[in-house]
Amino acid sequence: MILAAAPGPPPSVTGAIIPTILSVSSPAHLLHLLTQCTTVSQLKQIHAHALRTTPPQSDPDISRLFKKILQFSSLHDLRYTINVFKRLPDRDSFTWNTLIRAHAHSADHKEQAIMLFYQMLNEENVSPDKYTFPFVLKACAYLFALFEGAQVHGQVLKRGFGSDVYINNSLIHFYASCGCLDYARKVFEEMPERSVVSWNAMINALVEVGELEGALRMFSEMQMLFEPDGYTVQSVIAACAGLGALSLGIWAHVYVLRKCKFDANLEILVNNSLVDMYGKCGSVNLAVQVFEGMRNRDVNSWNSIILGFAMHGKFEAAIEYFERMVNEDGFVPSSITFLGVLSACNHRGLVDEGRKYFHKMVNEFDITPVLEHYGCLIDLLSHAGLINEALDTVFSMPMKPDSVIWRSLLDACCKKDAGLELSEEMARHMIECEGSDCSGAYVLLSRLYALANRWNEVGLVRKLMGEKGVNKEPGCSIVEIDGIAHEFFAGDTSHPQTTEIYQHLDVIEEKLTSMGYSPDISQAAMVDEDGDGKGRSLRLHSERLAVAFGLLNQKPGVPIRIFKNLRFCSDCHNVIKLISKIFNVEVIVRDRLRFHHFLDGSCSCMDYW
Repeated sequence: MILAAAPGPPPSVTGAIIPTILSVSSPAHLLHLLTQCTTVSQLKQIHAHALRTTPPQSDPDISRLFKKILQFSSLHDLRYTINVFKRLPDRDSFTWNTLIRAHAHSADHKEQAIMLFYQMLNEENVSPDKYTFPFVLKACAYLFALFEGAQVHGQVLKRGFGSDVYINNSLIHFYASCGCLDYARKVFEEMPERSVVSWNAMINALVEVGELEGALRMFSEMQMLFEPDGYTVQSVIAACAGLGALSLGIWAHVYVLRKCKFDANLEILVNNSLVDMYGKCGSVNLAVQVFEGMRNRDVNSWNSIILGFAMHGKFEAAIEYFERMVNEDGFVPSSITFLGVLSACNHRGLVDEGRKYFHKMVNEFDITPVLEHYGCLIDLLSHAGLINEALDTVFSMPMKPDSVIWRSLLDACCKKDAGLELSEEMARHMIECEGSDCSGAYVLLSRLYALANRWNEVGLVRKLMGEKGVNKEPGCSIVEIDGIAHEFFAGDTSHPQTTEIYQHLDVIEEKLTSMGYSPDISQAAMVDEDGDGKGRSLRLHSERLAVAFGLLNQKPGVPIRIFKNLRFCSDCHNVIKLISKIFNVEVIVRDRLRFHHFLDGSCSCMDYW
């Protein structure tokens, strides 16, 4: 029997104990009390009272009450939510969706969200609705459960939800997370109606798989239909970072400042992307300005700025910000933080500091090193000539070394004259790791044989590469002038200004010769020419063409920014140092490993790379 409620306003929740709850009997009053609930303890008191005083189906509000209890508990306590669900007198799509959502949002129970979906399909008088599928697809995306997600997609179509915008957005995210970009694009293209979220999901999918130019093209299409929001711009900034597109990145920054309004979490996300973008586009000073202007930061903010300093070889700044992060702001550094610190040590050749921070990571912060941490330490040791210590580190690792680690060792063996037998062993390991994509190992091995005047072996390596269909990755450099990216390959003659570029190369060559320059052909293996021929080949490296183009077209006083897919050769590094002095120009080059800032005849790497 339900007692009549006492007159007056409904009681309120105060503290963990609800003194007036015993006077409450009406489901309507309990519902009101539930809206003021702030803790799981208070929820449980209301739930217990409801079970004692409200017989099943005695009032239309009772069903609503227990559904609200389920909904509130799903946000705080998964185990309690399951218990509430099991005791519900009637279960509809709302209650199933609530339970599925709770599992999909949990850290460790996403598999159960998929299992619950299958159970729901077998329930009588209950069918998934348009709110069910996004929760299940979210779990499938997180787990990379392609087969299960495809089955969910089948149920979407079978039940007539193929045109639902919200579900299609979830499908795009799911397929992109599983690496099925074609399926994601097909869903997008077949949508009868799209929202800003639809475009954001597709643009972000392209960014995630590295189709950065495609992402920017899609962004241009989107602008004709929708005004970008903070999430759009965040993806655009990430694409700019990958492409080194500084001009577009600056435009995105200005757009954010003028047009976008977002909550604190999105503000942090966008600012972190800006810090990362400016660092990767060669403007570490702008990265610092954004970072210092942030009202709120998280661990990723600190990681972005520390990694930016590391890429530019600014060890002192990286360590200063690491100490600020820990001692002033009280953040606990993550695995990525130490990757930045170790990279900074590596790019400056600071062996003692590298050892120190590696041990600090393990012993003070209890962070288990991953392959990338070991890779930084091994590269640092081998580059410094400590090849035996580097090998000891390799053999003490709890995981199998990858091709990057073997490449570091092989490269060090070539530079430090560690002996052919050891170098050949490193090359063998590298080839085993890389499989069919092992051009780097063959090139380094060929260079090693060339330096030892073992020309027969050089020929055998080239023959082997031909038989296996292994091709040396062509050098490619991109230079941005007035917001337009110009791409050059080694020996390129496809650019509209090819004639002027090659004429300017002759001018550069004359000025270099007048300063006593002679080509360094020590790294020009894999070619058949004599010394003069190798010198001519070096002259046509992609970064040399990009610099010549930049000198012809860049405005005075504006740095020439070049992004290169391969590592610098020593000759091009020396040449660009001289060019920066001869032509009084700043040249910023990002190669495969790091940034080089050339100015007045010197480089920021101090010739250590």
